[in-house]
Amino acid sequence: MSDHLLTRRMERADVDFAIQCARDEGWNPGIHDADTFFAQDPDGFFIAEADGEPVACSSMVRYGERLAFWGLLIVRPEYRGRGFGLAITKAAFAHAGDRIIGGDGVLAMQSKYRDRLGFEIRYRNIRYRGSGGGDAPEGLIPVHEVPFDDICAYDASVFSVPRPRFLRAWTEQEDSVGLVAPGKGGIAGYGVIRKCFEGHKIGPVFADSPAVASALLDGLAATVPGEEYFFDVPEPNPAAVALARERHMETVFETGRMYRGGVPGVPLERVFGVTTFELG
Repeated sequence: MSDHLLTRRMERADVDFAIQCARDEGWNPGIHDADTFFAQDPDGFFIAEADGEPVACSSMVRYGERLAFWGLLIVRPEYRGRGFGLAITKAAFAHAGDRIIGGDGVLAMQSKYRDRLGFEIRYRNIRYRGSGGGDAPEGLIPVHEVPFDDICAYDASVFSVPRPRFLRAWTEQEDSVGLVAPGKGGIAGYGVIRKCFEGHKIGPVFADSPAVASALLDGLAATVPGEEYFFDVPEPNPAAVALARERHMETVFETGRMYRGGVPGVPLERVFGVTTFELG
């Protein structure tokens, strides 16, 4: 091969290549992630082709004018070490413009992201594995019974920027359940569980208190009795870590949450479960 490289934006069908690469890496994406990810920023997905063969992918999903999130950086193993990763990274970063860029870096790559790209590693996100089942607590409401604008407003108060296009797709995707915990002022928390190629993932779980988060976690886990689920927890929230440990969940993976160009004002004490490592 001459390695004539073309880097271009993905069409929707190309995103399936990125999801398959993520599966091959053992990241276990959701079975509908291609659609839900693409909904937020259809211009934010990139593919590199060497002599017409897809060899690498990356995403840089923009949330308004303040924040972008970098993910899905994968070079197929047989093409690594040829500069394809750098080429597609440059395309992704150009799409971010002057926004704060967030990302979740795997342990092996964190030093490169820090030293070569200027990211600051802020904290660990820890992936736990549990087994579904049990009784759902009373008082939780299906997400589709709550006004969508209220969900968006609550989510933005935690995520730090609005993301209605993503949330519409995320909360309406097939093979998922979304639950809301009502509070005196409206919403006290919400969470979503979605089917993945292996088991299920719970995320986000945003809540005003550990008790609300505990109810949401149990309510979502109760929808998948006897099946495994995964729960991604920001380590700086000790109450979130405690939820996983109280349920005897097993640590299976971790990332480093990193930012470049600033840090969004995310109240981590209300983040009990990360939405997704790929989009923040």
